[in-house]
Amino acid sequence: MTRHTAMRRMLAKGPRRLAAIDLGSNSFHLLVANYHNGELQVVAKLGEKVQLAAGLDAQDQLSEAAMERALDCLARFAPFIGDIPPASLRIVGTNALRAATNSRTLIERAEALLGHGIEIIAGREEARLIYLGAAHALADVLGRRLIVDIGGGSTEFIIGEKFEPLALESLDMGCVAYTRRFFADGEITEKRFRKAELAALSELANIRRHFRELGWVDPVGSSGTIKAAAAVLAASDESPEGMIKRQGLLALRKRLIKCKRLDRVVMDGLKEDRATVFPAGIAILCAIFEAFELDHMRYSDGALREGVLYDLAGRHTAEDSRLQTLTTLRRRYGVDGRQADNVAATAREALAQVQEDWQIDDNQGQFLDWAAQLHEIGLAVSHSQFHRHGAYLLENSDLPGFSRPEQQALAFLVRAHRRKFPIKELENMTTNQPTLGRLARLLRLAVILNHSRPEKSVRGFRLEVTGDDLRVELQELNDQTLLVNDLEQEAEYQRAAGFQLTIEPSLETTANLRS
Repeated sequence: MTRHTAMRRMLAKGPRRLAAIDLGSNSFHLLVANYHNGELQVVAKLGEKVQLAAGLDAQDQLSEAAMERALDCLARFAPFIGDIPPASLRIVGTNALRAATNSRTLIERAEALLGHGIEIIAGREEARLIYLGAAHALADVLGRRLIVDIGGGSTEFIIGEKFEPLALESLDMGCVAYTRRFFADGEITEKRFRKAELAALSELANIRRHFRELGWVDPVGSSGTIKAAAAVLAASDESPEGMIKRQGLLALRKRLIKCKRLDRVVMDGLKEDRATVFPAGIAILCAIFEAFELDHMRYSDGALREGVLYDLAGRHTAEDSRLQTLTTLRRRYGVDGRQADNVAATAREALAQVQEDWQIDDNQGQFLDWAAQLHEIGLAVSHSQFHRHGAYLLENSDLPGFSRPEQQALAFLVRAHRRKFPIKELENMTTNQPTLGRLARLLRLAVILNHSRPEKSVRGFRLEVTGDDLRVELQELNDQTLLVNDLEQEAEYQRAAGFQLTIEPSLETTANLRS
């Protein structure tokens, strides 16, 4: 089935209600929309300034006051998502939650309030989703786009063409973070403004050459700072509506410095709740214009929350971005495709036999399939301890489409697929511990059954479960002596981890072993 055929079939089912909550470093946003015929029809759209990043102390601890602001906002969002199916809702956290050492405290309280899990996404994943949202909001342009999104704690940069990103970066600079760093006492001076610009230019030096070599024909900005800049410049007739001209931006810079203090920043087109972080955002924007030698930038409404919804719409179809990531990983690390597919097929067969008894849903089960396809990527590093190398690669790489918890789950399964069962690592997983333990046991069995690297996947077995006890009846064996030895060792590994694994050869297998 082609990607377009799969999408057409999905669209034929009629509108689907989707929702996204973006827990940004400056603002929280809610978007509820019907997805139909490839377009979003907005049902509800809310945004509130929470300034989560402003609540981070020198040790990157979120203050109780910042957490209360966040929870109060989410309590107002909650009624809008009460009837949204879990598979159609995604809540993502960005830079402030990435940075906060106590983010788990806030997340647990917020999840209890909303009744739904929260994902902290990596910077480049944030950039990918921003591009997806912006690209859908923009008219098609022949050639490449530069997309810039200045947030509260980070700024994302993407070069892409149509709906495909070619370069994704997230830099540690944002309007809330730079306000704390350069304008903490409220004073605005030329010297402070230039220091903020130089700090941003230093960050941009890491990507400037690569991005300029790729090139673009259409520079676009999204989200609050750039929206506010475009509105202020349009109100003063210094740039056309929805556009930021270089000369207008420089004039705006001078106006902000003349204000002298953050509490005196009042301009037509500027909302009161953005005024205090506006100078820092403009300093970052000036640095971007300087580094990339821009003459103009236009504003796009599409941003992270829209990208999250479009990404959700493609989940579990041929459009699922995670599938492309898996293909890329297999190619990059030279995975033995036949062996990976055989282990995956055996794992799927094993899951099908116990899925109902172990109450593993399809969303959880797909991680077993993906881990099976990737279980040998660590061989690209070393044969010794390759399960550990594979887990490290998966946990620390940028995996488009995957949230941090999803990466950690995938890394755990690869880590757990051989040798001693990593019970301590399982206990450290923050979610779905029982299910991940069961998936890991099924993956280990699938790997053992295909140990001899057969031409076709091994499926001659029957599984039965009683609680967490797993009973395996074998019906066919390729290398009988080796397999029996492997299974006996596996039973010992699982027993040491507190699990019961019973191996019972069928009558036919027993006869073969005795002959």
